[in-house]
Amino acid sequence: MVAFLSAWPWENFGNLKYLLYAPLAAQVVYSWVYEEDISKVLWCIHILIICGLKALVHELWSVFNNMLFVTRTLRINPKGIDFKQIDHEWHWDNYIILQAIIVSLICYMSPPLMMMINSLPLWNTKGLIALIVLHVTFSEPLYYFLHRSFHRNNYFFTHYHSFHHSSPVPHPMTAGNATLLENIILCVVAGVPLIGCCLFGVGSLSAIYGYAVMFDFMRCLGHCNVEIFSHKLFEILPVLRYLIYTPTYHSLHHQEMGTNFCLFMPLFDVLGDTQNPNSWELQKKIRLSAGERKRVPEFVFLAHGVDVMSAMHAPFVFRSFASMPYTTRIFLLPMWPFTFCVMLGMWAWSKTFLFSFYTLRNNLCQTWGVPRFGFQYFLPFATKGINDQIEAAILRADKIGVKVISLAALNKNEALNGGGTLFVNKHPDLRVRVVHGNTLTAAVILYEIPKDVKEVFLTGATSKLGRAIALYLCRRGVRVLMLTLSMERFQKIQKEAPVEFQNNLVQVTKYNAAQHCKTWIVGKWLTPREQSWAPAGTHFHQFVVPPILKFRRNCTYGDLAAMKLPKDVEGLGTCEYTMERGVVHACHAGGVVHMLEGWKHHEVGAIDVDRIDLVWEAAMKYGLSAVSSLTN
Repeated sequence: MVAFLSAWPWENFGNLKYLLYAPLAAQVVYSWVYEEDISKVLWCIHILIICGLKALVHELWSVFNNMLFVTRTLRINPKGIDFKQIDHEWHWDNYIILQAIIVSLICYMSPPLMMMINSLPLWNTKGLIALIVLHVTFSEPLYYFLHRSFHRNNYFFTHYHSFHHSSPVPHPMTAGNATLLENIILCVVAGVPLIGCCLFGVGSLSAIYGYAVMFDFMRCLGHCNVEIFSHKLFEILPVLRYLIYTPTYHSLHHQEMGTNFCLFMPLFDVLGDTQNPNSWELQKKIRLSAGERKRVPEFVFLAHGVDVMSAMHAPFVFRSFASMPYTTRIFLLPMWPFTFCVMLGMWAWSKTFLFSFYTLRNNLCQTWGVPRFGFQYFLPFATKGINDQIEAAILRADKIGVKVISLAALNKNEALNGGGTLFVNKHPDLRVRVVHGNTLTAAVILYEIPKDVKEVFLTGATSKLGRAIALYLCRRGVRVLMLTLSMERFQKIQKEAPVEFQNNLVQVTKYNAAQHCKTWIVGKWLTPREQSWAPAGTHFHQFVVPPILKFRRNCTYGDLAAMKLPKDVEGLGTCEYTMERGVVHACHAGGVVHMLEGWKHHEVGAIDVDRIDLVWEAAMKYGLSAVSSLTN
């Protein structure tokens, strides 16, 4: 049975909960349109603006927290935030809706207070002093007493406060993620100083806005999991240890839960004898170790941007969107110009940066981002700069002791760097293994082709993947129709096949040659006209980037080759582009397998067809699973 006031009344509304703001917005619109005077509903406008500012404060703190290239060395809890925690905190902003409802009810029930808010001055020094006094004498001790009581009373902790503590890694969104009862109490804690100032006749707009926003700012600070304060500040001014808490201070509360109960002022923990004795030493230790080398990843996946819209899929932009497969969201279009400017800035100044991480069987796996977008890889004058970025990342990985670095998508483009051979040949003494991961990509495609298939049509037939797929299938007795205009390239690949299987490779130069073949393997973009040659019931397997569009309703289309990471992966909270949760591109998985197996060779250049089965079996051994590409 759910405890009284533990669940939110609108918890089943989903995003429709935001319609609860509609009455306020409607009141403003009505006054503006029909009364041509909004002075009487200024309080509605103030509530809506403050709610927006509160949400913005949390979002900006989230951006800061997830900018791992800035915060990594100062993180208090080094673990990653997984999908489970993100889902648990999905409706962290319920408390903002609650505050808007409570303030609206108070204003409606007290017309004099409503009129007072509508006529508040911009600034009042006495009001600021009164606000501070009320916060220190009422809000701080009340919160401390109730917070400590929630921890020491088993019923209240189990049914109410444990919900907040069930987030294993503190995050700014954790700050607002609590039960209804706790947030009602928090409304009292934060609301009394504001109402008190107004009732004393010394209220001001700056006091209301400043306190409402600063209250949330300080709560996010305590949950940000990044130690932003210098220890020297507290050594120079020791009194600050009683006046303001630090992220480390509150993180200790989340770790041990028996100490550090204060709202923002450790003074009350000192008076209540509940301060963790390690609070300030740990804070100093974290700050002093900021310049030291942290844990070295065993594996790095070197990715890159795709386009401007997908850049907003990054976890340091919108964490919630990054936790879901990428899809274009029309309402983000207004941010496109700003994101485009950021892209230009990255092109000019940025270096490869840490994007995300997870842990797999005690191996730290990181994704590094090359600050380049898809279209830039096809600009002739940008080639050298991109290769310089990739080379610098490889050398950095080699220097710090990374075991395997896997090149994603266009970072291993044959025309760009020969599938990584450029770097291996240039630096023959590399200790880090450079991997393109295409062996496992080929395996994923090949193992999803039914065993009873006798003929396939292959486009992109002379590419790296196309060659490997053709040679593998012809050995299996499958007739491969290889679409290519180059007789020379076709014959070169044909000669690589065992003599007894060479006749299984057939060169074709037109799409109509496949009008009776129902298995198409696509390594080159197909137009609607080209797809029209496929007979009804055809399945399009594909390794073309970007994937082909689904024009045919009577055919099925595969996704890009991908694999699901093992179930024991930890700290994974970001989807890889359009992949489902826990699923990564096959080339990413190929690098992981290379690392887990401890293979000492580089995997660059042409795919070794003889290793396809070996790599596949290794992937199965470690619990990676194939993702079916059969979609309508």
